[in-house]
This record gives sequence, structure tokens and C-alpha cells, in this order.
Amino acid sequence: MNRNLALEFVRVTELAAIASARWMGRGDEKSADQAAVDAMRKMLDTVSCEATVVIGEGERDEAPMLYIGEKVGAGEGPQLEIALDPLEGTTICANGGHNAISVMAIGQKDKLLHAPDIYMKKIAVGPQGVGAIDINDTPTNNLKRLAQRKLCSLSDLTVIILDRPRHEDLIREVRETGARIHLIGDGDVSAAIATALPDTGIDMLLGIGGAPEGVIAAAAMRCIKGDFQGVLVPRNDEDVERAKKMGIEDIDKVFTMNELASGPVMFVATGVTDGSLLKGVQFKSWGAVTHSLVMRSKSGTIRTIEAQHHFDRKPVY
Repeated sequence: MNRNLALEFVRVTELAAIASARWMGRGDEKSADQAAVDAMRKMLDTVSCEATVVIGEGERDEAPMLYIGEKVGAGEGPQLEIALDPLEGTTICANGGHNAISVMAIGQKDKLLHAPDIYMKKIAVGPQGVGAIDINDTPTNNLKRLAQRKLCSLSDLTVIILDRPRHEDLIREVRETGARIHLIGDGDVSAAIATALPDTGIDMLLGIGGAPEGVIAAAAMRCIKGDFQGVLVPRNDEDVERAKKMGIEDIDKVFTMNELASGPVMFVATGVTDGSLLKGVQFKSWGAVTHSLVMRSKSGTIRTIEAQHHFDRKPVY
């Protein structure tokens, strides 16, 4: 993939972030998400590629745009696959909370797992923990191995977990190890990435979240040389059928980071609201300022981009 494509794709998340940020704190999740979807769809057709959405807003009969299987891009250039979330953290944005982002992962054709929209059990760590995690092992043992790798005590580690009733036992076990916990309401893509960045204070992600977000997170972790594993967690027979429809026959399979997102991948994200990963959109009298993260697995380059958008010029915001 041409490295210049990364800068084209970040323009897509920038516009989606600006559009959804206008709904920050207004208590309207649906409008915030729709604004992000509309903006992202419009900008994708300006990117020089032939791309297919493999993770998006849902199946074709569920989503009018950015649905799974939709063709996007300008229609010329490399054939790509895109996993996207125009607004990760719709509730966060609607409530004016932290860590809402617009995010995309881009891979070559047939290189991103076509994950069904069901739950996935996840574990993620940064570069120091590569090879030390086993999603089928206990949280306690995983934390002990990570502490050994980091040459620290368990009480020095911080685990990020979605604040959900389903994680009651997980939270109890982690606390019993002596490790600290950072509970979040939404946004486990940025939470996974936080484990691999030096100044976040986060050491491990544990818990169950969305499978589509797991693919996006895995692409990001490949770029920053972290580690990630996921296992699908179907709730019923319908979930099992959805997985099989996507070509996944072994429901209990442990997906490694490289199986979720293989080959050269790109990751782009723009902050919608302020967070530990990115600053949110800042509106000015003349336009807006955005903060984005752009990463490529091939080079390992991590770029943070602050952009000024003047609303009296193209594109039309």
C-alpha cells in the first residue's frame, strides 16, 4: 500500500470527527453517529482506491451506508479492505465524556478478518508483553507474566476493563492480584492502543467487547508492535450462525493479532472528545482543530497530526 494513502485516509476520520463533535454532550447518540457516518462516507469516495467495507455499520439490510460489503473509494488504485467505526463511543460523545474517536483500519484484499457483530473476549499488551499473554489462561497468570516482563510488582500494573456487569468476576480477580483497574464506559479500541503507548499508564486490556472492534484494535497493535488475542463469545445460536456466515467455523478459535489483521495494515484515528489517546475536536471562530494518529505496520511509523480546518475553504464541512 502506498504510504501516502495513510494521509488520505486521515482526512476521512478528521471530517467524521468534526461532524460528530458538533453533537458532543447533546444527549443524542443517534444524531452524533449519523453525522459521523455521513461525513465518513462522503470523504471515502475522494480516496484513490477500490475498497470494500468488511467491518462497518452492519449488514446491508441493517445499514443504509458503510454496510458490510459496500464498495467505497474513487474507483481507481489499490484494492483494499476497510474496517471502520465512524464514531467509537457514541454514548461517550452524546454525554460529553472522554475517549470518543473516529477510527479506521485499512488492509490489503482478504487480509482483515470478516468478524461478525458479536462479542469477543480480548487481551492486549504493549511491546514488553509480546509473547507473554494467553487468553485461555487466567487473568492472574497473565498479569504475573507481564509483571515479570516489566520487572515490576503486580501492584504496579494497571488493567483497563469495560465497566459492564459481565465483568464482575474479572474485576474481582484482578483486584485480588493487587493490580489496579481503570474502568471505562466505552471505547476499547483506544483502550487496547493505550497498553502500547508509554505515557498512558495502562499495562493490559482484559474483558469482552465487540468483535469488529477487536479487528480494528489488532491492526493498530500490529503497527505499534504490541500483542493482542481474541476469542468469539456467541450469546446464542444466532450469533454462531452469524460467525459461520462470515466464514468462521471454529467458534472457539483463539485469533492472534496477525490472524485478525494480516499483511501490511494502516491505522488512522481522530479524536472526537478529549482522551488519553487523542485530544478532541476544538471549534474556533474560523473552523476547527483536530488531533489524529496515523500508523503503518510496514514502517512502524507513528504520526500524530494536528490539523487546522478552515470552514470557508474546501472540503465542505
